[in-house]
Amino acid sequence: MNDIILNSLSYGMFAIGVKDGKKTSACIANTVMQVSRMPNIIAVSLNHDNYSCECIRKNGLFSVSVLSEDTSGTVIGALGFSSGRDTDKLRNIRHRILAEGVPVLKEQTCCWFLCKVLASSETASHTVFMAEVIAGSEKSVGKPMTYEYYHRVIKGRAPKNAPTYREEKQNETQQGGENWICTVCGFIYNDPFVPFEELPDDWICPICGAPKSAFQRQ
Repeated sequence: MNDIILNSLSYGMFAIGVKDGKKTSACIANTVMQVSRMPNIIAVSLNHDNYSCECIRKNGLFSVSVLSEDTSGTVIGALGFSSGRDTDKLRNIRHRILAEGVPVLKEQTCCWFLCKVLASSETASHTVFMAEVIAGSEKSVGKPMTYEYYHRVIKGRAPKNAPTYREEKQNETQQGGENWICTVCGFIYNDPFVPFEELPDDWICPICGAPKSAFQRQ
């Protein structure tokens, strides 16, 4: 079987909020699904190496913020392409802290859930948490962002720890030395009308918000 076929499955875009003592953090996940109703149980899959996975194992609590099509790609980049172990990923992200100590986003999200872990299952690379939804929004607003929308419209990429990550091969037009790649999130700038060198010094990556100096010629 060609495992790329799995990319045809439908995925969403979610921010998983966690806590580590008094410290809060969040990461981006695309594998969140409802398992049952009454009680409401969901499943979330996170890579073993993710700081958020470590925090959930410790505390047994996490939040899910459902991203909308209006959520900025910069928010996704900030939460999805760095580690919360050594970075305050929420520093420039609008959010609030629930009474239970975990954060939920306030960046054009559709809704949020507070979840309590019931059980977990291990794979070679990921932990799947089964959790009961114990609180959440009274209503949902906006249109939820799909993974397809993230790739097609926002032009976002999957980090290496994502289950849907695929190494992208360059074609001949991408090897001419006019492409500049963001060393933080992997976004490639190759506008044929505005050379990278002519961008203003305060220009930032449209996906993760990294400065122009974070780009390297490809």
